[in-house]
Amino acid sequence: MNRNTLKNYAPQARRDFIAAVTDRAASYGLRHDRIEPMTTQGNVVLIAGISVPQDIATKRKRLEERITRYGFEPTMEAIAYTWFNRFAAIRFMELHGYLEHGYRVLSHPEPDKPIPEILEHATEVELPGLNPDTVIELKLDGTRDPELYRMMVLAQCNALHAAMPFLFERIDDETELLLPENLLHSDSLIRKLVKGVDEDDWQDVEIIGWLYQFYIAEKKDQVIGKVVKSEDIPAATQLFTPNWIVKYLVQNSLGRQWLATYPDSPLKQQMEFYIEPAEQTPDVQAQLQAITPESLNPEELTLLDPACGSGHILVEAYDLFKAIYQERGYRARDIPALILQKNLFGLEIDDRAAQLSAFALMMKARAADRRIFATNGVQPHV
Repeated sequence: MNRNTLKNYAPQARRDFIAAVTDRAASYGLRHDRIEPMTTQGNVVLIAGISVPQDIATKRKRLEERITRYGFEPTMEAIAYTWFNRFAAIRFMELHGYLEHGYRVLSHPEPDKPIPEILEHATEVELPGLNPDTVIELKLDGTRDPELYRMMVLAQCNALHAAMPFLFERIDDETELLLPENLLHSDSLIRKLVKGVDEDDWQDVEIIGWLYQFYIAEKKDQVIGKVVKSEDIPAATQLFTPNWIVKYLVQNSLGRQWLATYPDSPLKQQMEFYIEPAEQTPDVQAQLQAITPESLNPEELTLLDPACGSGHILVEAYDLFKAIYQERGYRARDIPALILQKNLFGLEIDDRAAQLSAFALMMKARAADRRIFATNGVQPHV
């Protein structure tokens, strides 16, 4: 993974996404220094003299309430990151073949083709809320690809809602209004994401955590060394833990517990950072034996990361739990759901990082079980 590429891309992406959603907000009469009133005349809703549909007015009202409660800039920053998160998640899934229809949503497998693959196959794609007649109408028109593509992006987000509601909320709320414009332009946010991060860098789900750290890097520089406001605590404290430290922590907690009961387990050979216990006196050895269980049920072992960030420790623990289940002879297809439901738990004060942590775990599970998105009720405990 080329972290320098991510470091160059993510801070600029943050500025671009904030600018894009801010521009969209302005088109609905919402600015940092003024909120245009909405007025109703009969069945028509007017914003600054421009009529809008009733459903737009409802979402705009919710957005106005959110701005009133949290402030304009924090709201724009939060919604910008929501869309960045969704696009990054879809990019990861399309490159791993995890989208049910099988087409890329943000890019095309043939690099010289500028339009996303899903748009090329629009009439063949079935997604929730996507009206086939409307799709055919827009496609045949030949001039309405931007409108059709926007519709398909929203439908894709809705399709992922059932599997990952923590990241893909039902897109009928105020965030839909601020989906950035011009998604098919050569300099769009999507094109910059596709071009800015090499496909090879998306092979490991670890990229999600690194993207987040670099995305908030400028915010961290702005707040570090000052009295930090509560909403800025994540930016001031988030730091992606290096892989060797994560392995050391997991192998000498969960791994140590397993090896204490099963000292001859072959897992020891897989744990490069495991530290063998020191020699103990007979009295201490007797006490250790007294508190060491004779057997362990993998389904009853739990690991909690109380400040999980984007989930690096939880992802490493997932791999070790998987090896434990395999050692005990569990069926491969049953293991992912068991780990998510019974073994791993995370706490995080930053909702955005918690979304990424849960997403990373879902991607680990999906890599081993293609049914996991359709398995009702299987959600990470983050």
